Amino acid sequence: MSNDLDDDFALFREQVKVDRRIRSETYQAPRQQRRIRSQQKTEQRTRQQQAEFFFSDNFRAHFPEGPVRFCADGESSHILKQLRRGDFPPELLLDLHGMTQAVAKRELGALLRACVKQQIECCAVMSGHGKGILKENLPHWLVQHPAVRAFHQAPAAYGGNATLLVLLK
Repeated sequence: MSNDLDDDFALFREQVKVDRRIRSETYQAPRQQRRIRSQQKTEQRTRQQQAEFFFSDNFRAHFPEGPVRFCADGESSHILKQLRRGDFPPELLLDLHGMTQAVAKRELGALLRACVKQQIECCAVMSGHGKGILKENLPHWLVQHPAVRAFHQAPAAYGGNATLLVLLK
C-alpha cells in the first residue's frame, strides 16, 4: 500500500513540477509605506505653512474710497468694471463666517491654491458683516497673493458688500 502512495506522490510531483516549497501564505507589506505616509503628512503640513506664508497681518494696502477694489500692476482697469457688473461668475465660494483670523488665512490660501491648480478664473470669498475683522483684513491678504489679478466688492446677486469677487491668473 505504501508503494501505491509513493507512486501517487511521484506522479503528482511530476505533473505539478514544483520548483520550491511555499513557506507562508501570509503576505507582509513592505515597510516603506510608513515612510510614504509620513512624507505625505509632511508635505501636507508644508503646503499649509506655505498657504499662511503669503498673508501678513502687518501689511496694509491703500484702497480708494467707495467699494473695496484692487487691480494688480499690468492688468487693465476694465477688469474692475467687469467684476462690479458680475461678468465673471464665481466657480468656487469660500464662506469665512465664524472663523478665526488664522483659520481664515489658511482657508483662503487653500482656496487660492485650488483655484490656480484647477485653472479657475474667478472665485468668491464671503466674509460677512459681523464685527468686521475678517472683512477689514481680507482685502489686505488678497493683495499679497501673487495669483490675484483683481478683486471687487460683489454685486448683490453674489453676496453684495459682504463678499469679494476675486479674479485669478
